[in-house]
Amino acid sequence: MASTYLSLHYHLVFSTKNREPLIADAWRSRLHEYLGGTISGLGGFPQGAGGTADHVHLLVGLKATHCLADVLRELKKASSVWVHEQIGLRAFSWQEGYAAFTVSATARPAVRQYIANQEEHHRAKSYLEELIEMLEKAGIEYDPKYLD
Repeated sequence: MASTYLSLHYHLVFSTKNREPLIADAWRSRLHEYLGGTISGLGGFPQGAGGTADHVHLLVGLKATHCLADVLRELKKASSVWVHEQIGLRAFSWQEGYAAFTVSATARPAVRQYIANQEEHHRAKSYLEELIEMLEKAGIEYDPKYLD
């Protein structure tokens, strides 16, 4: 094949440190826009952002040359600085870990919709319940002590 063709899309989920409900309604959409802009700045393709007061969900496309861990490290670092400087919330930080799930082209619209409806979704289910459900659905083994 004379060229490289790929579709590398990820559903990323990560929370505030200790799952503190720090992401206020008043600036949540600005944070989501900033996260998308940062993904673009890193050479990725933002396709959806959502979340609640204690976590975010992103649907992103990445290039084959991206290292997922590096992208997440830079994304969290830049967005923490943005919250400190633009929002003035010096106590803000992200939890160390994250969850990343690959998304097929046919599943992207459903994942995009799922991400867009986070507020409604979390009226019935906590972040931890959601995360466990996602991990189990993906067949990912986990130790519950590391979910805190």
